[in-house]
Amino acid sequence: MSAERRGMGAERTAEQVHDSTAVEWLARLGLASRGVVWLVVGLLAASVALGRAEERTDRTGALGAIKERPLGGALLVLLVVGFLGYAAYRLLEAAVGHRDDDGAKRVGARLVSLAKAVFYGVLAVSTVQFLLRGTGGGDQTGSRTAELMSRTGGRAAIGVLGAALVIAGLVIAVKAVRGDHSDRLEHYRVPARLRSAALRIGVVGLVGRGGVLALIGFFLVKAAVEVQPKQARGLDAALQVLAEQAYGRALLAVAVVGMIGYALWSFVEAAYRDL
Repeated sequence: MSAERRGMGAERTAEQVHDSTAVEWLARLGLASRGVVWLVVGLLAASVALGRAEERTDRTGALGAIKERPLGGALLVLLVVGFLGYAAYRLLEAAVGHRDDDGAKRVGARLVSLAKAVFYGVLAVSTVQFLLRGTGGGDQTGSRTAELMSRTGGRAAIGVLGAALVIAGLVIAVKAVRGDHSDRLEHYRVPARLRSAALRIGVVGLVGRGGVLALIGFFLVKAAVEVQPKQARGLDAALQVLAEQAYGRALLAVAVVGMIGYALWSFVEAAYRDL
């Protein structure tokens, strides 16, 4: 068998796996896993806003809160399976997906899918590390930024990364307001009484998600411009700074609504997304 025919056979096999029910359900589990993490982060942030807790309001804090609950370890394992499943789905999509597109549009869509596959793969690995080692230290964004900024071109790289996050956050928010997220759902499967509410939740959640990205990006740009690596913030530290501003509690409450909205939208996608 020629190399070309073997390649075509491998591609057909990958397409069949990508379109299989098993991979679809793994992808839906991954979306639900994302929703669980964001829901817990949002609830932790709400506790901080109400002055009832001093928890870390980031993914590590969320994993810690889950682990402390009955059967928390088992739930974390399930989250790992979900993240790996979604990463596998996106990896297959990067390889053989977006078949309705062509040319540069298909290449761009496949690259986005590859980036998401890498992100969720890293998320799965870091969750496994958390399971094995427990809670890590505080926000490491500043120290990592300092390390990168000490290298040639590092300051520019941090600035570009921060600007990219700000732009990405704004794009996500604008697309949500325009209603582009509606195209992600299989509308015939969404109960009519839930359809309008689901799309509104999507707007709130995606605007909130975009706001979080833009906030982190802003602090990265600030660190690069002022040559102050400690100005860089992860989600936890960024929300703490937000809470310290004038009307900080109100601003944090808005952020909480956005994060919980994004969690709920994740559950909507898990149930009804067009995969």
